Amino acid sequence: MIPLRDANPVHGRPYLTWALVAVNVAVFLYTLSLPQRAQLDFVFDQGFVPGLFVRSPLSEVPSLFASLFLHGGWGHLISNMIFLLVFGDNLEDRLGRLPFLVFYLLGGAFATLAHSLFAGASLVPLIGASGAISAVLGAYIAIFPRQQVLTFIPPLFVPWLLMSFLMRVPRFFMLWLPAWAFIGYWALLQLFEAGASLGVSVQDGSVAWWAHVGGFAFGLAWTYLSGSERRRGTSPF
Repeated sequence: MIPLRDANPVHGRPYLTWALVAVNVAVFLYTLSLPQRAQLDFVFDQGFVPGLFVRSPLSEVPSLFASLFLHGGWGHLISNMIFLLVFGDNLEDRLGRLPFLVFYLLGGAFATLAHSLFAGASLVPLIGASGAISAVLGAYIAIFPRQQVLTFIPPLFVPWLLMSFLMRVPRFFMLWLPAWAFIGYWALLQLFEAGASLGVSVQDGSVAWWAHVGGFAFGLAWTYLSGSERRRGTSPF
């Protein structure tokens, strides 16, 4: 399922959310501009490498944050930016720009550390904004559980394709779902996949499911501990 937009109004321009998207895109384009070998070196240097973190935690602290702005391909980048644009603007509006930036970075760092707990001494770099965006989803479902999300459901599942032929219904469609249903389904899927990945060695290109779970848990915890679900932020900074 792909979120297209929500029905949740914002009370100002989400400049920080747009800036985060712009930085992610700029870093990705810069990476593409490098020769192939230099791309690999750049990702290894700036990505979070669990094995190096185990050996020297302090030296890997910068990569906890730098890795959030690296992506492995167009699909990886675009899917993350769609989620950030749909759900990030309302959190920026609620928390204020500077608190949202702190929340985003810390959520991503916590998600990365959650991944490292299950990655052992892996030397495969972890990259991507998914952990930070998972924190955004955790906060969004806590603050705006009833807001409606316009969702695109592609024809990915065989039962749906079969039903489309037998009943002559559209093979794909869009519908409005409450945030608790959309994000709740997403969270259950991440938890299921994370459990299934236990005992499986981390491989290049694999999804860091535990980073998603960790980021989502961070978003929930941050929201309830800070009381953000009960108040509206007023500071633009």
